[in-house]
Amino acid sequence: MNEGFENEQYLDPKDLRLLDVLYTTRSVTRTAELMGQTQPRISIWLKRIRDQLQDPLFVRTSQGMAPTARAEVVVGKAREILDAMHQITDTPVFDPLTSSRIFRMCIPDGAQTTLLPSMLHHIYSVAPNVRFEALPLDKNTPRLLETGEADLAFGGFVPEMVAGFYEQTLFDQAYICLVNVNHPRIKTELTIDDFQREAHVAFGYGRSYEIIESEMKQRNITRRVLVYLPGVLGVAKIIASTEMITTLPGQIGTILGNSSDAVRVFPCPVPLPNIVVKQFWHARVHRDPAHQWLRGICADEARAGMAQLLEHDIAEHMAVAIE
Repeated sequence: MNEGFENEQYLDPKDLRLLDVLYTTRSVTRTAELMGQTQPRISIWLKRIRDQLQDPLFVRTSQGMAPTARAEVVVGKAREILDAMHQITDTPVFDPLTSSRIFRMCIPDGAQTTLLPSMLHHIYSVAPNVRFEALPLDKNTPRLLETGEADLAFGGFVPEMVAGFYEQTLFDQAYICLVNVNHPRIKTELTIDDFQREAHVAFGYGRSYEIIESEMKQRNITRRVLVYLPGVLGVAKIIASTEMITTLPGQIGTILGNSSDAVRVFPCPVPLPNIVVKQFWHARVHRDPAHQWLRGICADEARAGMAQLLEHDIAEHMAVAIE
């Protein structure tokens, strides 16, 4: 071992604390009280430090124990070290009002409509200086979470996560279909026969497409797909301009359908399993206060958005029933 780094050549944190307290109180008696020690014990302790540093450090005066020039330097450095140690051991604190942290979140494109507006409204009402970056939800998502290049992933079709990740279920939703309101063959309901006969717009990527195709294959149901899109945000205009139909997760599908008078929303006639929407994060940020804050907002706004949509649908159905 390198002798220059042997422990006896260095003061330990308790020694530094003693010097800090004695510098503040200028009294061995008062220092003993504050540190829960006897006065003789403090005197012995101080003698050891004096011998180690080869300096008296504190000398008696009419005003108490006055620090030597060496003690002034030592105590200054001791306080810096103690402050640094507190920063290491103290529980970290996140202050949204003053933070300028960058948060990066992997989301499907539909979440730009379903989640981000309310989530960002909440964030910037309490954290005006944080920055937010939306990243694609794709096969790279697990790696981005693992390396810290992304903080959070949100969606119903998040790529499979291996060990080291946490997840939280937020809500589940059924599939719906969008149809042109003036469709010549589909009027008051969408049947399985209609579903198999008509041309489809599909989203030829990710687990959503795989799940739909797998379920239909098991049920011997086929769909005639003519158009594949990489994302959902433009599909309502396509449906409004053609006789094609499309199948979407219920939340984004209903929002897109309600945004256009030229599109009608139908329940999907194929009994597909509900989509479970979750958020995912890596274990290394699980206890980070800033990350906990972000996850809380995501969960609250995602659930509130879905609840609001369900309430709107119930109100509409009641109004139709009354009519």
